[in-house]
Amino acid sequence: MSRGHLVVHGHFYQPSRLDPFSGSVPEDPTAAPAHDWTARVSDECYRPNAESGNLSRMSWNLGPTLAGWLERGDPVAYRGFVDGEHGGNGLAQPYHHTILPLASAADRRTEIAWGLRDFAWRFGRPATGVWLPEGAVDVPTLRVLVENGVRHTILAPWQAGDMHVETRRPYRVELGGDLDIVVALYDGGLSAAVSFEPRATTDADAFASEWIEPRLVSASLPDDEPPLVVIATDGELYGHHQPFRDRFLARLLGGGAADMTRSFDVVSLADALAEPPRHTFRTTRIVERTSWSCHHGVLRWSGECACAADGRWKGPLRSALERLAAGIDAVTDRVAAGWGTGVDPWAARDAYVDVVIGAEDPATFAERWLGGSAGPSVRESFLAILEAQRWRLAMFASDGWFWDDPARPETAGVLRAAARAARLVAGHADETGDLERRLVADLALFTSPGHGIDGAEIYRLALVEVGQPAWDPQTSMPTGYGERRGSVESMRLSTP
Repeated sequence: MSRGHLVVHGHFYQPSRLDPFSGSVPEDPTAAPAHDWTARVSDECYRPNAESGNLSRMSWNLGPTLAGWLERGDPVAYRGFVDGEHGGNGLAQPYHHTILPLASAADRRTEIAWGLRDFAWRFGRPATGVWLPEGAVDVPTLRVLVENGVRHTILAPWQAGDMHVETRRPYRVELGGDLDIVVALYDGGLSAAVSFEPRATTDADAFASEWIEPRLVSASLPDDEPPLVVIATDGELYGHHQPFRDRFLARLLGGGAADMTRSFDVVSLADALAEPPRHTFRTTRIVERTSWSCHHGVLRWSGECACAADGRWKGPLRSALERLAAGIDAVTDRVAAGWGTGVDPWAARDAYVDVVIGAEDPATFAERWLGGSAGPSVRESFLAILEAQRWRLAMFASDGWFWDDPARPETAGVLRAAARAARLVAGHADETGDLERRLVADLALFTSPGHGIDGAEIYRLALVEVGQPAWDPQTSMPTGYGERRGSVESMRLSTP
């Protein structure tokens, strides 16, 4: 029988903790002795895995916003990802970790385009695979991936349309219009054991012989096809969520004597899928609007589901931000009429990622899109509106909805992004501040289950914490913030 293939995939991602007003990450005392939680997770996970060489022997995706932080904040860890990519280990990720089945068609295209461009810029090759944020999937999203050159992705076994699907083989999902994509389904039992059963991962050799090998040798596949087992977990598991599991991972990934005693090879996902099985990929369908982290579809990020004790705030928060996004988009179309004939603001938004990642400076980008004859006020308007679009996209990062309560740092982060987007628009096209006024009114419609304050207050506190004047819905004017510092500190919660 052909030797089996094992792919160990790590989803490496952290919420962006960047203050959109200052461009820096505020210090978080709960992350001590580190400056903030991204720095602490890097100390405990990213750097040890880079130094041990794990990133050159496993499959992974690196969230673009995290990659940007690592490039400056932990160059050793960042270099581990760059050197470990080897032309096949890395998968791209849509830029802001947005739940794509809940996003507009234009936002899906931009998020995917930004993620693919970020990957190519950092790793020197186009991505052939993509990890979808929270594994959230539907056919329209997969079509956009394929239209952008993506050939494969990873999904959970319960996202396949066949109840008893064989996860040890890859499948082709037909998308219509002569489009299709290859899907690798991860092994639910093994992935759960690695993630949630610490005793299972104390001995890598025992895990290989007692857990993995039985999956690879039992019930052989037809035609002697090599069985494929994919283990998919959060990358932060290896050293942050479970201390010292970077060492377990290093032993599991093997090399030398450990490989000689095993009946399987550790390979990258790209290598495992490089050639179809001897005949053709079997086909399956997907269960749309599902995810890997919630068995209630994508409800965790849009409404009430059993994953949260009280999710009544999630729908109103999404509605508030969608209304703001619609307003920013309307202003964008209106202002873009003054940029010159033939300037497509949405194509420019797709390309603006080059400014965000530092591949092109803003002045050069503006000249390339507007031409040399555009005056200073037009260039200023162009760059301000696109920067507003940047933060308007960032405000849909999934972290803002993931937890049980909106009075958390993750939701504060998406609200700061919303404030930055609204104020950029106000400064260049909407001097009355109507967008922010409506946003605050909409946020007041939901309440924090644990703190008893409404969303407008959460918004004000999020701004106060980074030293920004908050909008007072009673007076329709910015208000001071010094007197609120104490309540902000009392709400500060640690990272998961």
